[in-house]
Amino acid sequence: MQASWSEIDPALAGRTTPAWFRDAKLGIFIHWGIFSVPGWAPTTGLFTNAAEIGWSEWFRRNPYAEWYENSLAIPDSPTATHHRETYGDAPYAAFAPEFACAAAGWQPETWAELFVQAGARYTVLTTKHHDGYCLWPTALPNPHQPAWHSKRDLVGELAAAVRARGLRFGTYYSGGLDWSWRPGAIRDQNELRATFRQDPDFIAYLDAQWRELIDRYAPDLLWNDIGAPAGQDIPALFGEYLARVPDGVIDNRFRQFDGDGALTFEPPFDFTTPEYATSNGISPVPFESCRGIGYSFGYNQLEDESTFIGIDELIHFFIDLVSKNGNLLLNVGPRADGTIPEGQIARLRALGDWLAVNGEAIYGTRPWRRAEGRTLTGAPVRFTRRNGTLYAIVLAPARPGSHGLAGLRPCRNAEVCLLGHDSPLAWTPTEAGFAFTLPEQVPPGPAYALRISPAPEDD
Repeated sequence: MQASWSEIDPALAGRTTPAWFRDAKLGIFIHWGIFSVPGWAPTTGLFTNAAEIGWSEWFRRNPYAEWYENSLAIPDSPTATHHRETYGDAPYAAFAPEFACAAAGWQPETWAELFVQAGARYTVLTTKHHDGYCLWPTALPNPHQPAWHSKRDLVGELAAAVRARGLRFGTYYSGGLDWSWRPGAIRDQNELRATFRQDPDFIAYLDAQWRELIDRYAPDLLWNDIGAPAGQDIPALFGEYLARVPDGVIDNRFRQFDGDGALTFEPPFDFTTPEYATSNGISPVPFESCRGIGYSFGYNQLEDESTFIGIDELIHFFIDLVSKNGNLLLNVGPRADGTIPEGQIARLRALGDWLAVNGEAIYGTRPWRRAEGRTLTGAPVRFTRRNGTLYAIVLAPARPGSHGLAGLRPCRNAEVCLLGHDSPLAWTPTEAGFAFTLPEQVPPGPAYALRISPAPEDD
């Protein structure tokens, strides 16, 4: 059973997800690290296709390039074959000096400017992924992998750059997996959590690193991954964090598992974290869908336009999430030198261009009484609201002329406006809903938004 916030601290009774997170709608996830040096994984499909091919086969052909070290440990995997052919018997750790050298020329301001252009309101950086390599000069020595961290404070520099531009900053940390402490391949989803280290030394190490991140960077968001070992004092960690950052937010991946992989404690959380997925309807709990632009989160040199999500599809996916009480945490996978592939940049800029016109229907909104609708000609529509105003976002390009929405009947004195156009639209009620006329000059993009004020009643 999920614990309540009052069990963490009686002063947290009645806590709800902080408004800034629910208002933000778009965040940028960044998977960057040693795995960015080889930057390779087979392009075998999305996380969601594991149900079709089976988890064992999915792990063998893992499309997540950030899992390179684990895939390398599976002898018959495509990654292991690629590694032997490209690097011989060089160990994964040999990539660390290459990463440090490549990252020396990275300029965090370039990322921060791009994320602002994309319309993002927060960022989340992988401070330590499953390989255990830290992107900050941690004071906590890794007893199994000496100097297994960046000498340059990549975490702190990015935090300063994005915050200087008004964005919030969050820290991803792999709490459940650390292959520098427990080498060996994970071959199946069922055994994943059974590989958590449970010994006191490891628990003390990861607990101290979380506190180091909190003390140094006061992250606005804690994004733990995979889970946590049973012996970690999660309530104490949460209590100290929220005392330091009262409006901080915490994901739902701090669930604790014992050595057999059994769930022992489910802490409270501020949002859930579906991967490459949306909700079937309006979620009662805020959620944040994370996804790569392609099949991988980390940089994969094999990915290109054939594997990247289309711009129109991405914008529609984003709108759908927001209508159902969700945020989008859209990932970029930079190369080792910090450059972001052009195809990824193009999608961030396209999102920003669309939001520059239609952001009023996105930022600061909440779900309406229903998420989905249709135009009179059958095009899909998504709804959001802000106070007494309804936004109807049509998932199709705007075209001049007569259109209509089904199942809605605006109030007699309602004003219907097209975002990106100065004057109210002419509209009339119909038996099926209402009709409206779009002007000759309409905003570009794969979707357009109507502001209807006051909000209509269902027909």
